[in-house]
Amino acid sequence: MRKKTELQVDSKAIKDLTNGNPLILKDTVIMPEVTIEEGTLLHLVDKSGGYIATGYYGIQNKGIGWVLTRKEKELIDVKFFTKKIHEAAEKRADFFASDDTSAFRVFNGEGDGIGGLTIDFFNGFYMVSWYSEGIYSFRNDIYEALNAAVNTRGIYEKLRFNTNGQYIDQDDYVSGEKGEFPLIVQENGMNFAVDLNDGAMTGIFLDQRNVRKALRDRYSTDKTVLNTFSYTGAFSVAAALGGASGTTSVDLAKRSLPKTIEQFSVNGIDYESQDIKVMNVFDYFSYAARKGLKFDVVVLDPPSFARTKKMTFSTSKDYPKLLKDALTITNNGGVIIASTNNASFNMKKFKTFIDKAFKDYGARYKILEEHQLPEDFTVPHNFPEFNYLKVVIIQVMN
Repeated sequence: MRKKTELQVDSKAIKDLTNGNPLILKDTVIMPEVTIEEGTLLHLVDKSGGYIATGYYGIQNKGIGWVLTRKEKELIDVKFFTKKIHEAAEKRADFFASDDTSAFRVFNGEGDGIGGLTIDFFNGFYMVSWYSEGIYSFRNDIYEALNAAVNTRGIYEKLRFNTNGQYIDQDDYVSGEKGEFPLIVQENGMNFAVDLNDGAMTGIFLDQRNVRKALRDRYSTDKTVLNTFSYTGAFSVAAALGGASGTTSVDLAKRSLPKTIEQFSVNGIDYESQDIKVMNVFDYFSYAARKGLKFDVVVLDPPSFARTKKMTFSTSKDYPKLLKDALTITNNGGVIIASTNNASFNMKKFKTFIDKAFKDYGARYKILEEHQLPEDFTVPHNFPEFNYLKVVIIQVMN
């Protein structure tokens, strides 16, 4: 039997919760003296005991849990989860029916009504990511609901609730058919190789789908393209398929070399005609400047935080410097695709980083496009702070 506990909500936070904010913050509730177990159902009430919402206790980033329903009598059971997943899948009907895209997000956590849980689709296989021990305690009910709501070829999972949200290493296979990896998926007609059972990452970040398409369709033809923090080279593949005269992929991780070769190969691109560098991106900027290398298009999609032996990088502090370094090797009239997935600041703040970098460098710029999360990454209505992705495509005008 699942434990339940009543928590009184601070009067200032009630409006946010009733307006649809799903995140339960520690400083907005009166915490009891006793320890609350992860997965405990939270009955949220005002100071008079009046019902506000039902959620679950699960430590994740800055929150202590998520609201699941605002209907007092609604049970949190297999039927509840089946309904949520089915509704989410119905919203993605066009993706399921697509003949040129077979990888997308089916369930986007709080945007689809269950914070701490995401479900991605990869050519018939489903990958479930769990972001707290609290939501993971509902695992059996949710897997039963997933199988009831959609036709699953096979299910894999990622446990992302170790220290500071780190991935917990394990065999990620759950049920159904075991995948033969790499599994080839399509995205807007491009092929990508993914592996659902090879650690934290699959080989592609699905939230950048529209940006890769923009790069391929509008900014690559006869252009030299530099892809920094390139991971498995997905942006480089998009550029090459868009007719780029050459791509350079730079990432510090040793596995980026074989993974990038693989992504080029599954698209019929001769990887030997492309440049792949395993090195620190900031060292590459210095190297390129010394060699007099310049690019028509530079992709900047750094991790929110990274530490090497030489330096620590944080997008919230260091993005202007990163942009200035990129400007030194970008051709006049060239394009910079500036991206961040750091949820701690919004698009307006991100644009101040861009403005500062260009002013400090002494260059003018024009914003060509802006992107945030694609349509399958549903976010809670009226709460844009959950729309973590920020991409600005900038033309350099010296």
